[in-house]
Amino acid sequence: MQRVKWGVLGTANIARGCTIPGMKLTENCELYAVAGRSLEKAEAFQKEFGFQKAYEGYEALLEDPEVQAVYIPLPNDLHLKWVKAALQKGKHVLCEKPLALNAKEAKEMYQTAEENGVILMEAYAYLHSPYVEALKKDIADGIIGDIDYIDTAFVTQGYKEDFRLHREQGGGAMYDLGCYCTTMILSLTDSEPDFVRADAEFSELGVDLMTAGLIRFKNGVRASFNVGMILGENSNSRFDRLYIHGSKGSIRSEVEYNQEGELSYRIFTREGVTDRKVSVSQNYSLELGQLGRCILEGEKPHISADFSIKNAELIDKVLEEMGWNEHSL
Repeated sequence: MQRVKWGVLGTANIARGCTIPGMKLTENCELYAVAGRSLEKAEAFQKEFGFQKAYEGYEALLEDPEVQAVYIPLPNDLHLKWVKAALQKGKHVLCEKPLALNAKEAKEMYQTAEENGVILMEAYAYLHSPYVEALKKDIADGIIGDIDYIDTAFVTQGYKEDFRLHREQGGGAMYDLGCYCTTMILSLTDSEPDFVRADAEFSELGVDLMTAGLIRFKNGVRASFNVGMILGENSNSRFDRLYIHGSKGSIRSEVEYNQEGELSYRIFTREGVTDRKVSVSQNYSLELGQLGRCILEGEKPHISADFSIKNAELIDKVLEEMGWNEHSL
């Protein structure tokens, strides 16, 4: 089997705990190179995971002609610079969510990808999950009729020392967690938003600790979401919710975003209650495998440019409504 030679641009926790383990499980993926701000960090990852090469500095990795694709797990404010740098070197790119701090940046990145003939995909591993596909299939099959309302939440514990606490690094609950909710809503709604309202509680550093939003789409579907970094200090503390109401029934799920294993949701109709169970392997491996097939076999990215730009535009509207610019330091 052909394999894509991957380079990892950074030594973030999500790379260590999620994406690189996913790479090791993916047949069309080769762990080729890793770069850190220091050679010591890069070599630690090389030793831990078995990368062939370790580089000090991100530029050095991008100069390696053997690297075919780059995974970028850097803080949000660094995405634009390093995504464009990788694309301009002819590398395919998988960039952690949120891809951009606004829709203008997202469009600029995708334009750069097109100009250089390479693929850019935003990393929403959960959207590759068979669990989400099963949800969408049940809805497409008309089991709950036409959707009229969606509600979802993603609330986590407070952070002590993290870039998500800093405004200049693209921190805050909306960027970190709200993007899950908006992408879930958009993936279930084939329409454009025409009404957005949002409000937020801001920290002393100017980031939103909790945000609530309301969306109405042109096809009449309404949606609400709640996101926050407000729970206790237990590192496992989080709350997730998804509720989809239709003309013939509803679907309810409390499965956490991006989970694996034996997952389930409940379908409520006039005929009764059905428990749907779905077996889910490692979502990051599914994501990497799909992008690998795009590179090697010409598949279309599951997370398209149009979808990512549409989501960035929606987040822009939410940030405007909740007064993001008014809380600049």
